[in-house]
Amino acid sequence: MEFRTADDSIPFNPEERPDTKGVKILEGDPKKAIIKLAVPMIVAMSVQTIYQLVDTFWVSGLGADALAAMGFVFPFYFISMALSNGLGIGGGAAISRKIGARDKIGADNVAVHTIIMMLLLVLVFTIPSYLFAPQIFSLAGAGKTTVLAVAYARVIFLGSIVIFFTNVANSILRAEGDSKRAMHAMVLGAVLNIVLDPIFIYTFKMGIAGAAWATLLSLAVSSVMMFNWLFFKKDTFVSFDFKDFSFEKGIVNDIFRITIPASAQQLSMSLSMLVLNLIIVNVSNTDGVAVYSTGWKVATIAIAPLIGIATAVVSVSGAAFGAKDFEKAKTAHTYSVKLGLLIEGGVAAFTFIFAPQIAAVFTQTEGAAHIAPDLIHFLRVICIFYPSVSLGMLSTSFFQGAGKGVSALTANLLRTIVFTPLFAAFFAFNLNMGQVGAWWGIVAGNAIGAGITFIWARLYLSSVLKTGTLSKPFEQGI
Repeated sequence: MEFRTADDSIPFNPEERPDTKGVKILEGDPKKAIIKLAVPMIVAMSVQTIYQLVDTFWVSGLGADALAAMGFVFPFYFISMALSNGLGIGGGAAISRKIGARDKIGADNVAVHTIIMMLLLVLVFTIPSYLFAPQIFSLAGAGKTTVLAVAYARVIFLGSIVIFFTNVANSILRAEGDSKRAMHAMVLGAVLNIVLDPIFIYTFKMGIAGAAWATLLSLAVSSVMMFNWLFFKKDTFVSFDFKDFSFEKGIVNDIFRITIPASAQQLSMSLSMLVLNLIIVNVSNTDGVAVYSTGWKVATIAIAPLIGIATAVVSVSGAAFGAKDFEKAKTAHTYSVKLGLLIEGGVAAFTFIFAPQIAAVFTQTEGAAHIAPDLIHFLRVICIFYPSVSLGMLSTSFFQGAGKGVSALTANLLRTIVFTPLFAAFFAFNLNMGQVGAWWGIVAGNAIGAGITFIWARLYLSSVLKTGTLSKPFEQGI
């Protein structure tokens, strides 16, 4: 088997290059490929979410208002993550499909387009976010915590280029099967952040802004590592040549076909968080937001294994669909969901049992101790939906790898924009359950949405296996 190169008269044999190990993984047994790609990403995502918890731990020493301020900023930080992750997923899925089709030129071209599009997106996001931060958080209901929220957020907005590049470069590495180096960069950044947090917050007396600066500096170190691999060391499978660059409509469409739905999907999660913040503030106060934002970060580390598996599913299913090996795609989806259910069932049981001990970590100071009972209650309610997340998240990743971004987006919008806020508002207001109702609304909305996404994915798989063909948009790359 040969890859097409710039000079079609010269066959490109991947066996002759040392940077094709990841490509070989994508071409092998889908179960083994998922494990080999997922394990490094599970480690990386777990360490990253641990650093977010450590971040929250150190900020909790500043009091409940500081925790609430972080809670109001988090949806907007998540927006930058959503845009960059969406672009990374779109570019990465397209690269994986080119690899599956054994088209190296196409993979290289997609990678260059992805980087250029990232730089343009950074400008669009950074300038208005930084300038209008005070107005943004006033409208978001931050109230007395607005000043703290702006201090934290403006640092994050200023360093958007670091956040965007880290996520996009990571996706490019994962797309070609190089998840180990992606893990190394993420883990180094997370560990560095854990070390810098107390120094910036307390030693340098920078307060909540110190947490933001620690995050940016840590991400910058990860970015430098990946920048070196991609552009200086040049030992990755994809190559970058920006000379005489011009946008190609077909490539842009191929990337956007996944990027727009993937970004919109994650942006819908940010919108859902904003709506939930407003619901919680109305039935409780800013302490309720502190409970929600802190507890949700615990939930984030609980589902970190799924995020690692999901990144593997995008690459493996993308390569399978690129090669039109639909049985391999089915195996990847089925195996990943079973693995996710098993892992998250254990995590849910652990969280439920040790909720008091987990809550105690974030409520040790006098200013935060009063939210401990509510945080314990939140952790024990929210862990119920952990296993169901595997049905939705891994089916969404499968759709993204298959080039069915709109299907993933539609199912996700039902979960985040319709079901979750609707159930949260109904339980909180109509059933007079207060903030506890909001917790149960999150569980109900997510579980129903995940079930719908899983069923949709299986129906699509059945259709593809029955007909043996893909839809025209996938075939044409538009």
